[in-house]
Amino acid sequence: MRNSLKVARWEIKRNMMNKSFIISLLITPVLFMFFFFVPQLFSGGDDSKDIDVFISDELGVLDEVKAIIESQDLNWKLHSTDLSKSEMKKQVADTDKTVYIPLSEKTLDQGTINIYMSEDVGKDFINEAYILEAPLRQLQIDRLGLSEEQKNMIAKGIAVQQAEFDNSIENKEAVTDEGDPLKRVIPGAFAGIVLFSIVMTGMMIFTSASQEKKEKVAEIILSSVTPGELMQGKIIGYFVLGITQVVVWLAVGLPLVAWKLELPLMKYLLVPETMLLLVLAVSGYLLFSAIFVAIGATVEDMTATSNFQGMVMMLPFLPLIFIGPIMADPSGVIAKIGSFFPITSPAVWIIRLSMLDEWPWIEIVIALVILFATIWLMMKAAGKVFKIGILMYGKNATMKEIWKWLWA
Repeated sequence: MRNSLKVARWEIKRNMMNKSFIISLLITPVLFMFFFFVPQLFSGGDDSKDIDVFISDELGVLDEVKAIIESQDLNWKLHSTDLSKSEMKKQVADTDKTVYIPLSEKTLDQGTINIYMSEDVGKDFINEAYILEAPLRQLQIDRLGLSEEQKNMIAKGIAVQQAEFDNSIENKEAVTDEGDPLKRVIPGAFAGIVLFSIVMTGMMIFTSASQEKKEKVAEIILSSVTPGELMQGKIIGYFVLGITQVVVWLAVGLPLVAWKLELPLMKYLLVPETMLLLVLAVSGYLLFSAIFVAIGATVEDMTATSNFQGMVMMLPFLPLIFIGPIMADPSGVIAKIGSFFPITSPAVWIIRLSMLDEWPWIEIVIALVILFATIWLMMKAAGKVFKIGILMYGKNATMKEIWKWLWA
């Protein structure tokens, strides 16, 4: 293990000094920030400007509307107006960021609020204007001459929800707590980013092993360490490199997303479920890295890579086949097949667990046992292939030769 760590440190140091790795490490956050902020520059630049909202208040609800606007923190600059509708419509048409809302008896009788907006006011304003519904609805109720009990009953409205067979208080509390989809989606997205990043970095193992074989550097290295230690060192080293990329990217991305969307991301991430999702992500890396390092040792010339080696490099993208069926039915047959097939298991489980309200723990345990067993077998097989392949020169190994090495 000591020699494996030495190899890992050598791989880390070598790649940290590599210009392409440094550029990849730094350019990705820059591109993220570019696509994050640039669209706002082309959106007109004045979205934050207050909108002048003129209200013709014949119903006497202006004070209530002001209170609601202040509590909602909307960029409305409220004005009361006594001008006629035709005068206000002309003013709105001739000025920027202006809205006219007449609140009259006709509005109350018809139950429709007409809003006149200048062309530069976004369509989102219509959604914001729904705050006017509450005071007008209350005014309608007050005019019906109902008792306080009747008013409260009408104001309460009717809610629709799915009922459970178990009516216990504990079950209701659990359903309420699980009702927030972000509680599942954010940890799943985080684990997905980690899996994608470290697997993409792990694909560099293929290039590293192939290059060392071609340049016959492996002969020098293997004079000091065993093939198994060299393989383990590469896997550990590129795992650290992948995690380094993830840390740098998330250090830039998480604060920006939290600021833009105003979400308490750490509250959603610091939960036990995130740990299981990260275990799945790391397991995916270990599985693919064993495959990559073994196949890399069989390739003499990357420019003449056979179809077999090329197909192996596409394995991390195999879960994309299951995305459609999983999104349609995360508990369906296809989703379950993908969950138990080791190559697709980590990514499929991350997607499924991001969608399911209740996690199927028995399925998870069985899938993890299969996945860990496959990783162990793949590491053993990769060790055999790597041991022979790294010292074989002159040609790329064929599938038939690799099969013989596995049973040697």
